[in-house]
Amino acid sequence: MTRPYKRIATEEAFMAPLVRDLYSRGIARGAFGDSGFVRMWGTIFTDKNPFIEGLMDIGPLRLAEMERAGIDMHLLSQTAPGLQVLDRDTAVGAMPELNDYLAQAVARHPTRFAGLCSIAPQDPAASAREIERCRGRLGLGGIMINSHTNGEWLDREKYWPIFEAAEASDMPIYIHPQTPMPGLSEFVRQGMEMAFYGFAVEVSTHMLAIIASGALDRFPKLRFVLGHLGEGLPYWLYRFDYMQWHLTRPGIPARPEPRKLELKISEYIRRNVWATTSGMPAPEPIRFAQKQIGEDHVLYAMDYPYQNEPDEVAMTEEALTDSNRKAFWEDIARGLFHIDGPVGA
Repeated sequence: MTRPYKRIATEEAFMAPLVRDLYSRGIARGAFGDSGFVRMWGTIFTDKNPFIEGLMDIGPLRLAEMERAGIDMHLLSQTAPGLQVLDRDTAVGAMPELNDYLAQAVARHPTRFAGLCSIAPQDPAASAREIERCRGRLGLGGIMINSHTNGEWLDREKYWPIFEAAEASDMPIYIHPQTPMPGLSEFVRQGMEMAFYGFAVEVSTHMLAIIASGALDRFPKLRFVLGHLGEGLPYWLYRFDYMQWHLTRPGIPARPEPRKLELKISEYIRRNVWATTSGMPAPEPIRFAQKQIGEDHVLYAMDYPYQNEPDEVAMTEEALTDSNRKAFWEDIARGLFHIDGPVGA
């Protein structure tokens, strides 16, 4: 029986040969120092890594795995940490080649692949120009940013040219985890720094910092996408709003004094944040996230090749109702990431 909808997976990683080479050469000359890159990502590009074949292939192997899982399209993004661990000049120089490589892969299989462009926040102005090129010339539908860049989040105003370009180009920003910043080093000591828990803490705190900075008052149409069902944020909405009110009451000491925002924190999350299900296929959390931030803000991702479990597709189906099934699998992704035309084999 033919499904009346297509399944679009929206956090699906690849590794460009250019980036693999830059990582390898950087490690060989000790360019990454004690940034945590070598500890967490240092083997990701080697032949011993179990994911490397899936990352490097944007063709027959990936398409076969998609068929096996019943996935019609991958929204591709360069695997973390992208260009953000490189020095500024190297990262800026690599941006066009990396995005051209992705656009060419999409062009070879336009009904099976779409893409998120990579940028180098190390140079916000150059990144803003690349965002415009990726949307206008390459037809890519969103931006992948791997959380912090050299220990800094996007809440700092020096990065806001990126927000301005993203809003003007109608490009959503997908914030993906990478090695947690040194300030979150306790997760390293406890062995929880990666996908176990630290990833969620890194990205959810980053998103809250952006909200607290007032960026979403300046750029109200800016859209963010978080994986792993919103990195825990939907669970905390009541608490966010209560403490936002409590800390701004007269006589309540708070250091630093919170910035006065136009909306409740929950309102920014419901207006400006979308959540994908990458790595989180269990029905109960999906339904809860839909209830908290809206069915129109929750969509599908698998997290290929890191979590390549075809059985999770059926598990995810259990969370859905007939009224939201097509939107969850296809329509939200189409609108959010500018996916036009036919999807699927």
